[in-house]
Amino acid sequence: MLTGKKAVIFDMDGSLVDSMWIWTEVDNIYIKKYNLTMPDNFYKDIEGMSFTETAQYFLDTFPELDCTLDGLKQEWQEMTIDLYCTKVPLKPGVEDFLKRMKEAEIRLGIATSNSRELVEAVLNSLSIRAYFDTVRTSCEVLKGKPAPDVYLKAAEDLQVDPSECLVFEDVPNGILAGKNAGMTVCAVDDVFSRPYEEEKRALADYYIYDYAEVRSI
Repeated sequence: MLTGKKAVIFDMDGSLVDSMWIWTEVDNIYIKKYNLTMPDNFYKDIEGMSFTETAQYFLDTFPELDCTLDGLKQEWQEMTIDLYCTKVPLKPGVEDFLKRMKEAEIRLGIATSNSRELVEAVLNSLSIRAYFDTVRTSCEVLKGKPAPDVYLKAAEDLQVDPSECLVFEDVPNGILAGKNAGMTVCAVDDVFSRPYEEEKRALADYYIYDYAEVRSI
């Protein structure tokens, strides 16, 4: 899996940390708070969207919301930051894997759809920020996943060719983003995306349940 690779780039939610449950809870609380009706394809519609794109989706889908884009993002951030800092663990095997990659002089990056503030908060709370040579969010590029933009930006920061990157992703649109960037992609098992396991396996080059499975350097 790591043969010929000079960099590893992680999606964050559901791939690096076990945090996808937070957004289901926040969405449900927010929708109930404002008496909104969730569309049938809600979660598939927003899969891979950046934090900003998701907020815009809410404003477009629920015109009854009386708030600005920045106001909506701020409210979500206030709802989630404590959970991110106190209730989010690493995925199985992550810390040992990060140590092994650093020892092997593999460059490490994050390419996430989340907001920078929440990313930095969870990385610092878990004491793993120092492992990463770059952190990029989809809010910092033109298009969110499945577009390759955020992965290409991370590879540019790391000064490596996309073909030299291994990506870890947990949802189909994220896997597609890595593949669209010309990178090798390993799908990561996650409870939230388990209903799409067959699709994830078909799209990705590899599939793991635990980072301890990635042994070859």
